[in-house]
Amino acid sequence: MTKHRTVSDLMTHSVHRVHADTPFKEIAKTLADHDITAVPVVDDDDRPIGVVSEADLLRREAALPDTAGLLAILDIPPLEPGRAPTTARTLMSAPVVAARPAWTVVQAARIMDHHGVKRLPVVDDTGRLVGIISRADLLRIFLRRDHLIREEISGDILDRMLGISADEVGVDVSDGRVTLHGTVERRSLVPVVKRLCEGVDGVVEVTGTLDYRTDEAVAVSSPQERTRVLP
Repeated sequence: MTKHRTVSDLMTHSVHRVHADTPFKEIAKTLADHDITAVPVVDDDDRPIGVVSEADLLRREAALPDTAGLLAILDIPPLEPGRAPTTARTLMSAPVVAARPAWTVVQAARIMDHHGVKRLPVVDDTGRLVGIISRADLLRIFLRRDHLIREEISGDILDRMLGISADEVGVDVSDGRVTLHGTVERRSLVPVVKRLCEGVDGVVEVTGTLDYRTDEAVAVSSPQERTRVLP
């Protein structure tokens, strides 16, 4: 059975964090010192309660007095007096959207897309921060070497899972694009093979031509070889 890479495999385990009362300048220094664009905000039990990003800090800067009069020229209304946030608690985006270490990259990607966020703090069963995963981390699976993808498809999926030998179906991989060619026993196996190959981490697309010996939907007196082009 193939094993998808999990959040735990890809996440950053050593996470910089700030507390709710951390002031603006210290947050900015943390981002600059560690060359990161966002940082989780945690409570006294190390449980994430929000995230502060560069965009949040820029919003605070936009709330400062406009001594040069640029906002009036650009027709941008300033924030009301006293609204400028100064600590992580008032700067952060909340509530936090968190991931679990055992999630697959597909689960994490869907949550990011659904909530429109670029990163997810990762928490354990007690809700404590154990890592952080970003969009860039998820994209790393598409940097898998072609020979590793080919070995997983040929060995794990075709041979061990489906009992299809390399003599029956060949696998070519180039830049994550999989091309299948050969013959399977039954027509119903064609979409199964394609779907399983598409689920392998690092695969961009699956194409090719697979022949089949038997069409279960058609009663024939003797097996005949037919061809099905993968969509």
